[in-house]
Amino acid sequence: MQVRDLFSLQGRVALVTGGSRGIGRMIAAGFIASGAKVYISARKAEACDATAAELSAGGGTCISLPQDISTVDGCRALADEIGRREPQLDILVNNAGAAWAADFDVFPEHGWDKVMNLNVKSPFFLTQALHPLLKAAASDERPAKVVNIASIDGLRLNPLETYSYHASKSALIFLTKRMAARLVRDRIVMSAIAPGPFASEMNRAARDRAEEVAGRTPLKRIGRDEDMAGAAIYLASRAGDYVVGETIAVDGGITHANAYPGPS
Repeated sequence: MQVRDLFSLQGRVALVTGGSRGIGRMIAAGFIASGAKVYISARKAEACDATAAELSAGGGTCISLPQDISTVDGCRALADEIGRREPQLDILVNNAGAAWAADFDVFPEHGWDKVMNLNVKSPFFLTQALHPLLKAAASDERPAKVVNIASIDGLRLNPLETYSYHASKSALIFLTKRMAARLVRDRIVMSAIAPGPFASEMNRAARDRAEEVAGRTPLKRIGRDEDMAGAAIYLASRAGDYVVGETIAVDGGITHANAYPGPS
């Protein structure tokens, strides 16, 4: 096999939730460059449509499917729409997420529920709803893939009081293991990525104070688009077929640096 074939996504169909910006957009762009037909979904239709148009401008195929997947009904509606357009789905990236920070004594229930619903409940129920399409794509020679986007905050603490976010990302990492153990029998391979500091709306520190955050990172820089795209392409392609239930930290060494004092 040619090495380039190991990382090719030519002919595959992918769905990336939260794909209109940030890490989701990085992954969608990487998949398109590697040959995939990519659907992106986001809650805000205008942003989703604009990103799909931009990512398609280079000659690839990116299709906007706006949808709020914070509820089970929303997850099922998105799955139904994909099913109307495609007979099978090769790759699902569960990237849509939310964060909330507040002092312990005033941390609100709605901040807890919003984060846990979108970060833990939605990846489970969207994967469940898309299970038939993923099974239709899967084979012994080419498994279907599900990649969950967790966070290094599921692996270690940061100093911010993001209680539900820490809990949700830790839960997602172990949910990945549990679901992977079940889905592998259908030749659906599930894994996860735990990003560190990448510039995004979710990580405004990395976006707005990149030099400061880079200084607290062992590799002395924040993540680049190609760092995230490369990890996702690896897991989604033939190269990652034998990686089952594992979470890969893409963080410039932060998780293993005991002295790191800053936000993720």
